[in-house]
Amino acid sequence: MKAAVIHPPARLDSFAIEDREEPVVFAGLVKVRWHALSLNFHDYAVVSGMMPVNEGRIPVSDGAGEIVAVGSDVTEWAVGDKVMSLFFPDWVDGDPTTVAMGAINGDSVDGCAVEYGLYRPEVLTRIPDGYSYQEAATFPCAALTAWRALVEVGGIQAGETVLVEGSGGASVFALQFAIALGATVIATSSSAEKAGRLRALGASHVVNYRDDEHWGATICGMTGGGVDHVMDVGGASTLSQAITATRVGGSVVMIGMLGGYRAELNLIDVMLRQQKISPIAVGNRAMQLRMVDAIGRLGIRPVIDAVFPFSRITQAMQHQLSGQHFGKIVIDMTLEMDV
Repeated sequence: MKAAVIHPPARLDSFAIEDREEPVVFAGLVKVRWHALSLNFHDYAVVSGMMPVNEGRIPVSDGAGEIVAVGSDVTEWAVGDKVMSLFFPDWVDGDPTTVAMGAINGDSVDGCAVEYGLYRPEVLTRIPDGYSYQEAATFPCAALTAWRALVEVGGIQAGETVLVEGSGGASVFALQFAIALGATVIATSSSAEKAGRLRALGASHVVNYRDDEHWGATICGMTGGGVDHVMDVGGASTLSQAITATRVGGSVVMIGMLGGYRAELNLIDVMLRQQKISPIAVGNRAMQLRMVDAIGRLGIRPVIDAVFPFSRITQAMQHQLSGQHFGKIVIDMTLEMDV
């Protein structure tokens, strides 16, 4: 079988697809054939060496596939079941803990960039009925992050207002969830073309953050006091503006640090606005199960920017880094290998 393998010191140009022996299932485990993967910035960070990993690590946290063999003592799954991965394989339910978040798929444990793998039954969830492998592969990280930010943490209600930053995978999913749940969405973008696509998905307003250096205050003014929820992806470059854009007592959920790790904040403003500021990292299996049910009920369809064959995984990573994508980048493991 083919597997993408990292050999430290990792560099994107040294990342390779290699032959490995196909595993044989045994008691307590299931064997999955991965049909599709999707990429997140975390995957690029692992492959490029920004986040060091052990020799021989298989990357990529997000996968969708089918169970092709079931070991003895496994009752939850059967051959032919369609499943997807879990970002934190050991975090089944409850609050985050060091132990529960100790294993990260495609980082501290092997990920999904391989044709076949063996897994404990509890590290998988089903695919929503009627969704393709390509679609389902986009859910485990980006969609779950957006779901947790707005629903599990923010408690979003119909009629509220949500701010989403940019048009990456999590931001687009947040827009889709918010619209489906009856909220009004304001978005930010620096691209006129992407702004048009955000409006087509349902955004009521799109603010160009490059043309307006005080976009947080602009959004606060246009909403008569600020939005109810914001999902902040930029970290150092956006958090202060996100706080300004959010109403007193509103919810600011931090999900990324694309603009840097160290932010300067006016603490007086933070205290007086009395917002709920919550940093999160993806979510647990119970949240993913609730999200899967909601996706089927709400009819959320992921926005897929581009599809690459497995043999072009390096090019897919480069596309991820470019920031030119809108929505999710998918790798289809079933497309013909050309290496």
